[in-house]
Amino acid sequence: MKQGTQQRYPAHTGFRQQAHLIGGLDWQSDQVHALAVERKYSVTFIQFVEWLCLNIYPDDPLVLVLDNVSYHRSADVMALFALLEPRVQILWLPKYSPDMNPIERFWLHLKNNVYANRLFTSLACLLDHVQVWLDIQNSPFHPDRISFAKSFR
Repeated sequence: MKQGTQQRYPAHTGFRQQAHLIGGLDWQSDQVHALAVERKYSVTFIQFVEWLCLNIYPDDPLVLVLDNVSYHRSADVMALFALLEPRVQILWLPKYSPDMNPIERFWLHLKNNVYANRLFTSLACLLDHVQVWLDIQNSPFHPDRISFAKSFR
């Protein structure tokens, strides 16, 4: 490229695609379990909790540490928590305290290492790359893995 000129890239003019991750940290194993969803709201959070209860921890009791985002406190979610009460215990973080939630460190790590300042050809390609980093986090001896237990104990 000639000095003094800028590289030009075609702009995407179609519908803006997006995906969100709803996830949680297993404090004992340092594993992160996440589910990709189109939007974060009560229905998708309920799907995540059901996925955890039925697929990830089918026989184990759960302690969920939640912040105060509105979809965590909706009527439908509270009804689910009442239904799961013998098996699932909820601990609420104080309002406006994301620094107390260890998963926030993982989301920052994921952002910095996966998609910040990078261009992906498609949303599927980005989600595949995110899955690779989730697999890294869930493999005990990978050098790029974050140890939450060492950071918070």
